[in-house]
Amino acid sequence: MRKKELALAVIERLKQEYPDAGCSLEYNEAWKLLVSVRLAAQCTDARVNVVVEKLYEKFPDVDALAAAPVEEIEVIVHPCGLGRSKARDISACMKQLKEEYGGQVPEDFDALLALPGVGRKSANLIMGDVFGKPAIVTDTHCIRLCNRIGLVDGLKEPKKVEMALWKIVPPEEGNDLCHRFVLHGREVCTARTKPYCDRCCLADICKRRV
Repeated sequence: MRKKELALAVIERLKQEYPDAGCSLEYNEAWKLLVSVRLAAQCTDARVNVVVEKLYEKFPDVDALAAAPVEEIEVIVHPCGLGRSKARDISACMKQLKEEYGGQVPEDFDALLALPGVGRKSANLIMGDVFGKPAIVTDTHCIRLCNRIGLVDGLKEPKKVEMALWKIVPPEEGNDLCHRFVLHGREVCTARTKPYCDRCCLADICKRRV
């Protein structure tokens, strides 16, 4: 099976397995997803969802967060780890949103990349989840599963995995596929235990199992 055919088969099976897959970070405005995805680095989404509630109680909008002392942001986000650098990035990002975009998140990939603390993974997540544009979010689950399944061969660098997937995944499917990779990676194709191949919907087409 060629990689493009394999990708289509994986998409359809995971779509049946996880029909309602979506972002597990909770947000109701685009700038809040920017904050959450920065906090999510080396932290669980569940913890981020708890921490941001406290953050937004004190700083409820872009202007308030942009004006907040970095030290106060750091105290609140400390439970997410890397508190100093995350607080610094969030502060700088909100300032830039306020000064350059009137508090709005830009609907442009390169503009998103130019924001402090925003990398390709974060920019793709915003483009896909907020603006409904084609996006491929190469987080650790995506990279692990793509290598195991055989969609990519020995690629570990997120950008290289992303570029490889763009060639074989239909643009309109990329964002949802990556959310499904997260669910499948947490429940079945796990990282810290032996993967549960016996209950995997991809077992008969997965390179690792074949």
